[in-house]
Amino acid sequence: MKLDRAVDVYLRHVSIERGLSEHTIAAYRRDLTAYLGWLGERGIADSAEVVPDTVSAFIAERAGARPAPAASSLARLQSSVRGLHRFLAREGIEQGDPSARLRPPKLPRRLPKALTIEQVERLLAAPDPEDPLGIRDRALLEMLYATGARVSEIVQLDVDDVAHGDVLRVRGKGSKERIVPIGVFAREAVDAYLTRVRPDLARRGRATPRLFLGARGAAVSRQGVWLVIQNAAARAELTAHVSPHTLRHSFATHLMQGGADVRVVQELLGHASVATTQIYTHVSVDALRDVYATSHPRAR
Repeated sequence: MKLDRAVDVYLRHVSIERGLSEHTIAAYRRDLTAYLGWLGERGIADSAEVVPDTVSAFIAERAGARPAPAASSLARLQSSVRGLHRFLAREGIEQGDPSARLRPPKLPRRLPKALTIEQVERLLAAPDPEDPLGIRDRALLEMLYATGARVSEIVQLDVDDVAHGDVLRVRGKGSKERIVPIGVFAREAVDAYLTRVRPDLARRGRATPRLFLGARGAAVSRQGVWLVIQNAAARAELTAHVSPHTLRHSFATHLMQGGADVRVVQELLGHASVATTQIYTHVSVDALRDVYATSHPRAR
């Protein structure tokens, strides 16, 4: 694939799938534009022409620049390049990942940003209950928060996947299936959508088993989910950046704050390793103060 096309496809992917902010996407684009410029100077215009030594040479040259780049900037640059090539390999666009041997510098791990419970409630209540698409949007938002599913998993849900009472069958990464409970609020919102809205949407397009449909009857895309969330966030007057991944973070954070075991949260999120889930075991300063104030005999 031509490198400029590959970068556009990759940035669209991370914007929707990972829910990165516009600022972060812009930084990734700057990094990859510099990378493409460096490759272009060496006559490389197609992703298939990039080999491990090419990537290593680029990073080494940037790391040795004067003045020396900040560690965070260099780490982001490596992340941008590795992310691009890993994406191309994972999607089958290229056969291998020439950046696989890169080892980015370790930086302090940042906690995922999560909404407060009050912010989530405002977001979920934002869609218009009198509008058929508002009923669909409410069901979609409720499902995202109730299950912690990735946006790619939500758009792949079929009607049959919610036909198991209070649990949901989710197809995750690597085609692995997991069962996730559905709360009462999400179940009621989905039932209302299935009964009152989906039949009419289905008649507008080709028959599809997908659960969530757009206004023309086709399955909702990841971009469509993104727009639903952005519109709901605007209606709820939320100033925080909100994406599908924000709701996934909020799901995990609120479970941990409620006392859920990290291994249970790991299973619900579909993480292959508990180490990925353990980032949510960090508690906020406010939570520490609350526990101290209520538990220590000399706190007052």
